[in-house]
Amino acid sequence: MDIRNKRLSDDEFYGIRKEILEQWPTGKDVDFDEAVEYHKNMPESKSFSRKLSAAKKERRTLIQPRAGVALIDEHIKLLQYLQNQGEADLLPTTIDSYTRQNRYEEAEVGIKESIHTQKSMLNGFPAVNHGVYGCRQIIENLDTPVQVRHGTPDARLLTEICYAGGFTSYEGGGISYNIPYAKDVPLERTIYDWQYVDRLTGIYEEAGVSINREPYGPLTGTLVPPSMSNAVAIIEALLAAEQGVKNVTVGYGQCGNLVQDVAALRVLEELTEEYLEKYGYEDVTVTSVLHQWMGGFPQDEAKAFAVISWGSSVAALAKATKVIVKTPHEAIGVPTMEANAQGLRCTKQAISLLADQELKSSALELEKAIIKGETCAIVDKTFELGMGDLALGVIRAVKAGVIDIPFAPSKYNFGKMLPARDHEGAVRYLNTAHVPLPQELIDFNRGKIEHRAKMEKRKASFQMVIDDVYAISKGRLVGKPK
Repeated sequence: MDIRNKRLSDDEFYGIRKEILEQWPTGKDVDFDEAVEYHKNMPESKSFSRKLSAAKKERRTLIQPRAGVALIDEHIKLLQYLQNQGEADLLPTTIDSYTRQNRYEEAEVGIKESIHTQKSMLNGFPAVNHGVYGCRQIIENLDTPVQVRHGTPDARLLTEICYAGGFTSYEGGGISYNIPYAKDVPLERTIYDWQYVDRLTGIYEEAGVSINREPYGPLTGTLVPPSMSNAVAIIEALLAAEQGVKNVTVGYGQCGNLVQDVAALRVLEELTEEYLEKYGYEDVTVTSVLHQWMGGFPQDEAKAFAVISWGSSVAALAKATKVIVKTPHEAIGVPTMEANAQGLRCTKQAISLLADQELKSSALELEKAIIKGETCAIVDKTFELGMGDLALGVIRAVKAGVIDIPFAPSKYNFGKMLPARDHEGAVRYLNTAHVPLPQELIDFNRGKIEHRAKMEKRKASFQMVIDDVYAISKGRLVGKPK
């Protein structure tokens, strides 16, 4: 495929669009002009972009859960509970796994089985099957802005239906919804498909409807060095801006060391704005999101609340625009709506207590400098590989291991970079492989890992990585030998 970071022409976009809307019968209900009017007639209080922009201006951190079930009425009931009893500022609609793989026939079976059994037989909301008017029932029965969260490599039909259905925020990207999610989907394919998603977002923007876009920050959610996830988020923000997106939320998954996490979030928002301005996208609003701990959770609910509070503290001290909240049932499976609401209230209380506090220290400034240096090295090398074209550059960067996401299932991921924690729990590069860090940053990472090895009286090795993956479920952040 001839991939370039260039805005899709009308001829190209609308040629693809006709084919996309014919993929499932509900596509026929998508009417762009009617959808624009629908959005314009919605209360401003239901606009994700407006609420995020206001929160950024006021330096408030908003809270948002994850949630999604198969049937419309039950999904409304769930979201109303999280809105009212959970005190959520923003709401999600998490899409089911069949829809994520464009397997709409199987999603339809899941809907029928859910009706028959009177419980959700899908792990999310099958928005394509429910169609435009099913989605609008969700929007019309809530007072809070709603975002679509999924994990779909080819999300084009889902996007069309959700935008026409009234959703005002949409997660994902051509890298972040491929490499950490899919095994055998070429990156060229998803970059191109997500250009369509972002161009559709841009067309809505040009018609006077602002829809927020959010690259998926945590990637695999396991020991991802902050500079690697930050680089991917910045690249996806730049790719989206080229297609006309004007409101972007860049995300980061909590790694565990408080200072490093606060530094990473602050650097992420600052660098995203800097790169957007550098490449001529000066009218894009940038906000940030922290994803609470994405790794293993303790089964004990009291201990789980401690992990939730820990993530909430990071979001508050980093002044993240929003935080994606976990539940005390993470170790068990799908949470009850009551448990989901408890996680939200726990988070809101912790953020409220820290709202007026600032984290300032020399350690924080050092960490910011380290993360900024590493991130710029990765992003700049990606531009260099594409000879100035970011879409081409990112494809080459993944192939070359410049962008290398740990523990990703994709066969297209280079898979040689290894992360590990240092003695204080910050995530470092144990083996940079082909990640193009300057020598002084390679030495910094090596020194941090060697210090841990010395303190633990063992060699720095892959065993550290294994120990770190399992540590939190055993009540620790750093996986130390017995």
